[in-house]
Amino acid sequence: MAAPTTAVDRAAALRGAIERHNHAYYVLDQPTLPDAEFDQLFRELQALESDYPELVTADSPTRRVGGQPLAAFGQVKHGVPMLSLNNAFAPDEAVAFDRRCREALEHDNVEYAVEPKFDGLAITLIYQHGAFVTGATRGDGFNGEDVTANLRTVRNMPLRLQGSMLPESLEVRGEVLMLRSDFERLNAHQRTSGAKEFVNPRNAAAGSLRQLDPKVSARRPLRFFAYAVAEMAGAEWPATHAGLMALLAGWGFKVAAEAALTTAVDGLLEYYARIGEARPSLPYDIDGVVYKVNRLDEQATLGFVSRAPRFAIAHKFPAQEALTTVEAIEVQVGRTGAITPVARLAPVFVGGVTVTNATLHNEDEVRRKDVRVGDTVIVRRAGDVIPEVVAIVAEKRADDAVAFVMPTACPVCGSVVEKLPDEAIARCSGGLVCPAQRKQALLHFASRRAMDIEGLGDKLVEQLVDNAIVKSPADLYKMGILGLQTLAGLERMADKSAANLLAAIAASKTTTLARFIYALGIRNVGEATARDLARHFGKLDNLLEAGEELLMRVPDVGPVVAASISHFFREPHNLEAIAQLRAAGVNWTEGEAVGNLSSAIAGKTFVLTGALPTLTRDEARDMIEAAGGKVAGSVSKKTDYVVAGAEAGSKLEKAQQLSLTILDESQLRELLQQ
Repeated sequence: MAAPTTAVDRAAALRGAIERHNHAYYVLDQPTLPDAEFDQLFRELQALESDYPELVTADSPTRRVGGQPLAAFGQVKHGVPMLSLNNAFAPDEAVAFDRRCREALEHDNVEYAVEPKFDGLAITLIYQHGAFVTGATRGDGFNGEDVTANLRTVRNMPLRLQGSMLPESLEVRGEVLMLRSDFERLNAHQRTSGAKEFVNPRNAAAGSLRQLDPKVSARRPLRFFAYAVAEMAGAEWPATHAGLMALLAGWGFKVAAEAALTTAVDGLLEYYARIGEARPSLPYDIDGVVYKVNRLDEQATLGFVSRAPRFAIAHKFPAQEALTTVEAIEVQVGRTGAITPVARLAPVFVGGVTVTNATLHNEDEVRRKDVRVGDTVIVRRAGDVIPEVVAIVAEKRADDAVAFVMPTACPVCGSVVEKLPDEAIARCSGGLVCPAQRKQALLHFASRRAMDIEGLGDKLVEQLVDNAIVKSPADLYKMGILGLQTLAGLERMADKSAANLLAAIAASKTTTLARFIYALGIRNVGEATARDLARHFGKLDNLLEAGEELLMRVPDVGPVVAASISHFFREPHNLEAIAQLRAAGVNWTEGEAVGNLSSAIAGKTFVLTGALPTLTRDEARDMIEAAGGKVAGSVSKKTDYVVAGAEAGSKLEKAQQLSLTILDESQLRELLQQ
């Protein structure tokens, strides 16, 4: 029966689409479709050609594998064609594969070698007398690109085989890929240097290996994993595929550590489930598992079809990438105030779940990827990782697509959104009052180096915020008898623990200016900077009134830190929160600005070592800084005093070597009284 016009047209359209995407993926290293979408097109064309054989053309994508070699590389003709595997997407397809193998081999005890399916770039390596001589890509399956010079830069690939009894000639098949950790570091470097980031590890590996300049490849962290032998002469072939892998490992090749042997379809599916569960924790990306008949003589019996072996099949995992459309771009406020653009998506099934939201990371990423409302996008989900928008499909962009604009006010609390020059992330400036940041702000406020409220930990803060008992740090100091009853009713709390917490809150009212400044959670202000600010300005009101120019007169405070402090104190919400804390009784001893101090300690540098009789290290430091001194962590020629207690160690020895002034606790107190 002749093919209807609709089938002829559809086959032509499919061939054109597959070829375009093949070219983008294999030649340009710029994938335009997720794997699942490409597989769907390929299988549809296969079905049409099966129903209407007259539609098959010599240049059909089903007649060959991959894309054309780059003209810039020399070509290598494969002695043994590099064919791809047929794919299974459902358990019944694995069942059918096992049945075909058992029927063709005429026995039921078929042993299978099973291994992860690497998500990288297929490569063949040729060795002569133990030395690596040629390496090539798959290309179209019959002719590949000569990437020998670049392969020599792959650190874990043997340039000379190890061991004895080496073959005269050997052709090894495998995959060049990039470990996830290496990929993250590479993209971080790309961002820092202002270069284009890679879409995924496979894309990065392909682009790195196919550089015309081998020096570029050498700078990329590529790895080679072997999974087959195409030809071997001058050495005895083992009986099994597993034996071949053991030979390759002995000769210095990296092979999959997760490879195993099993029998029957139940064993195949159990392995598929086990590797699928372990997939997020593997060091490299995989997109399925491979089942191979283990005995090589049985592989020869089963043979090949036109483009794939009958003795092996790839059982693919559910797609981790899919196409969908962006219905809106909104922003979320994180625990630290980070403003993250989020794409609201038309629901799409990817990675085993239905995805409706995907992160866009930050404003710069939205601009770089040029994601707009209405765009068709590729979405990726890997394991438990938050889904992300990988790229747009530019050819599907609508004329009315709307560009994203970062809000200038926090959508949760209305505070100013700020983005410092050296940072990619925009942040809400309302740390003390923003409901989205409330838990993080309270935990920081109560931490040991800040207000030191013992007993106020993660679980309790979650309950206080979730039950609307505490909305700002000042609310902690407003809990009285009612607070005792409320606290005692919370999970893991009772009368005694509630009373202890209220006592700790009351005790924390008396603090130091440095601790209070640090407790406010000002962006880029750590403990040391908080101490420098307290010492320099002496009084909180002096700090509140200081502009960026005055702030930069504080030691180690530069433009970025000064801008953070200035922005924080310009925000009315933060000033109101500070006023409420002071009204609730939080207090500290204020002094003169360091420039106005005339004590013997002002401007001097101290180092504390050993255990003092009555003072803790923090108490001694606070006393010194209140008098205008500075406490350093190490002894040097610039140190003015070393305060030594019991069991003082190397710092005391170095102070003695440098003939520095050494004080005990009583001498420190005398100096402070001056």
